[in-house]
Amino acid sequence: MKLSAVLLAGGESRRMGRDKATIIVAGSPLWWRQIQLLQQLDPIEILVSARSDPTWRPTDTRFVGDEAPSRGPLSGLAAAFEQMTGTHLLALAIDLPFLTATQLTRIKDLTGAACGVLPQIRARSEPLAAIYPREGSPYFVRALRGDDFSLQAITRQMIDAGLLRLFDVPQTQEQLYRNVNVPADLPMSADLKQAMSDIGC
Repeated sequence: MKLSAVLLAGGESRRMGRDKATIIVAGSPLWWRQIQLLQQLDPIEILVSARSDPTWRPTDTRFVGDEAPSRGPLSGLAAAFEQMTGTHLLALAIDLPFLTATQLTRIKDLTGAACGVLPQIRARSEPLAAIYPREGSPYFVRALRGDDFSLQAITRQMIDAGLLRLFDVPQTQEQLYRNVNVPADLPMSADLKQAMSDIGC
């Protein structure tokens, strides 16, 4: 497996009131935290998906722009599939600050040839912290041409086609998949330390 990675940072952050990528979490900008997280998975490349090239993007990453009109994460993933050089694509949203390298490594270890892994938290899947095989690209391209831009619908189709398998997240680790949408969601340093302690990370 040759793993490409994409950091999805193209959201408008309306509810947050500012760019999530530059928010300081536990002493570091969120973009830096997520890039460091991806690097620990040793991908062959890191892509940054956004509407325009961010000023914070590290020089050793590659910008992937959304084609207008943007369809949110779907557009970012479709564009990343077009430019990736690996056999699998690890997708990570900018607003998942609780995720750890340990958790992503578990997902990576479950990945097989031509088959990715989709975390499932109870009855809800998390398509923005998942690994997709290159063979899944047509599903994203086809969705962009239609009128249903739901990643949940796309991933269900890929599961039915044998291109994705579900990873049932243990209840004790569900908090790792919490995203931040409003200022009240932002974790303090103590919150992150306690979350890592609770799950043994």
